[in-house]
Amino acid sequence: MKSDLHIHTLYSDGVFSPEKIVDTAIDVGLQVIALTDHDNVLSYPVAKDYLKKTNREDKLEIIQGIEVNTLYKNYEVHILGYFMDVNNSDFQNMIKVQQQARVKQTKEIINLLAKKEGIKIKFEDIKKQVAEGGSIGRPHIAKAITNAGGTTSVIEAYSKYIHDDSPVYVQRKTVSPQDAVEVIYDAGGVPVIAHPHDIDIAEELIKELMQHGLRGIEAYHRKHSPACVEYFSSMAEELGLIVTGGSDFHAPNIMNGQIILGKNFVPEWVYDKLVEEKKRIDMA
Repeated sequence: MKSDLHIHTLYSDGVFSPEKIVDTAIDVGLQVIALTDHDNVLSYPVAKDYLKKTNREDKLEIIQGIEVNTLYKNYEVHILGYFMDVNNSDFQNMIKVQQQARVKQTKEIINLLAKKEGIKIKFEDIKKQVAEGGSIGRPHIAKAITNAGGTTSVIEAYSKYIHDDSPVYVQRKTVSPQDAVEVIYDAGGVPVIAHPHDIDIAEELIKELMQHGLRGIEAYHRKHSPACVEYFSSMAEELGLIVTGGSDFHAPNIMNGQIILGKNFVPEWVYDKLVEEKKRIDMA
């Protein structure tokens, strides 16, 4: 099955609606997609309804997914979850905590921007950039700063204000990766560490997270070189973990307008292994 197991929509920091993702996925020949918005699962029912309404359920399978943003020893660690029961109370609670943390962080940054830099932006200007109930985050703050004339570009907003060393930046209080893995696993989901290349303590952390239920490594990712894919695939095999992958799609390439959805080569067996792992968890 041709799959892309890491996709963002307007419900977090993606630019496409779930409907547009469905259309695009079918257009590029994908058979399976996972919607993995940051810290919420709202895009899934929208995409499923749209698929049903347009009578194309035989064309595409949509997996319930999530990407949970966590912090560990000053590393940003993202945990992907697949096939979990989203009505599980601990899972619901984790999402609620994450959403509250996003709002608190954003409001604190807005206050500091006004006080220290004289840049006035409204919380509403940030909130309206995402679909109702979606996850606000750094890209939305950067865009609001630029729209308010605080910087000439989003890139400049990032380099000046959206990083740990900026006097107006406040770090988000997130759940730990251990908790995220445990909650997803206990909700019947398959927890996977996302793009581990970003973390230079990846191996040590992966071994630690396995004790909490980690079941996979995202080896195929657009930031991973072939050597990196090989490295993490070997590590997964050695540790008895599955391998997943996806484009981590947020927006078409600005330079050439190319849509990279599904462009990241993910072997067809990846989907089968994910489904097998879900069955194994259900039987445990």
